[in-house]
This record gives sequence, C-alpha cells and structure tokens, in this order.
Amino acid sequence: MTATTPLAHTPATSAGPASSSPASDAGLLVLRLALGLTMAAHGAQKLFGWFGGGGLEGTGQYFELSGYPSGRTMALVAGLTETLGGLGLILGLLTPLAGAAVLGTMINALAVKWGGGFFAPEGVEYEVLLAAGAAAVALTGPGRLAVDRFLPGLRNHRLPTGVAAVLLAAVTAGAVLVIRN
Repeated sequence: MTATTPLAHTPATSAGPASSSPASDAGLLVLRLALGLTMAAHGAQKLFGWFGGGGLEGTGQYFELSGYPSGRTMALVAGLTETLGGLGLILGLLTPLAGAAVLGTMINALAVKWGGGFFAPEGVEYEVLLAAGAAAVALTGPGRLAVDRFLPGLRNHRLPTGVAAVLLAAVTAGAVLVIRN
C-alpha cells in the first residue's frame, strides 16, 4: 500500500494568485469570452444597428419608452458601455472595470424588465445570468490568460479590487436609475 501526500500549497507568484491553475485560467477565459462577445454584440446592436439592432435611433426610442430621459444619449452610453465592457472582458483588460460596466448595464436591464417573471422571454433569467457572470469575473479576476497579467497594478487581482468594482457598478447603475421616470 502506498501513501499519498496531500497537494502542496503553491505560494502566490508574479504569474498570479495561489488559487490560479491552468484549469481555472481556462474556465475564466471561456466565461470572459462568452460574456464579452455577448455584451459587445449587444453594444454593436445599439451603436450601429448590427445583428438586427435598432441603432442609436431605435434604441433611443426604446429607452425613452422605458422612462429614461434623452433616449438617444442613453442609447449611446449603454452601447459604449456594453461594447467597451465586452471588449475588456474578451481581452482581460482592466477586467474589474469591464465587469463593473457589464454589471451596471445589467442592473438597469433588470430594472426595466422586472415584473415579467423569471423565465424568458419576458422574464429576467438572461439578465440575471449576465449580471452574475460579470460580478463573478470582477470579483475573481481574469485569470492568467489575460492582458491584465502584464499590467503591474492588476497582475495579481485582489478581492478588494473586485468588491470596489461591484460597488462602483451598483452605485453608478443606481444613479442612472434615479433619473429614470
């Protein structure tokens, strides 16, 4: 009978936190890509009318019908937030802020769609999943397969950075919701 030894604790290095492994890095990359591509595509719908979107005019009208002032301006802000947040997640660039951008947008989407139940197509399950994914990436960090790995301040993601990003998303989304009728 042979004895097995427990896995040794790996100290944190400049390559990433101790809990990072090739499997978790790959999993975070898949999550970032799926979330980032989805959000960037939604942003392109708002900004350019791509993928069957309404463009700034159509989206602006929707925003006004949903109670937001200056619908076209709000469509521009939402489109830029979704596009840039999505691209940030794809690249793993400024990931806490990218996650905050997506989370804040989804908080507003939840407020608009609230009351239609949980399940799609009228419900909020899609928005809840996108918001949860964005919060998870903001809190966890992008993993080692990200541009942030090469940025000194973001190389070793820390929980307080993620918490600050989630709080920023909540406060910013709340401020936007305050101006909504």
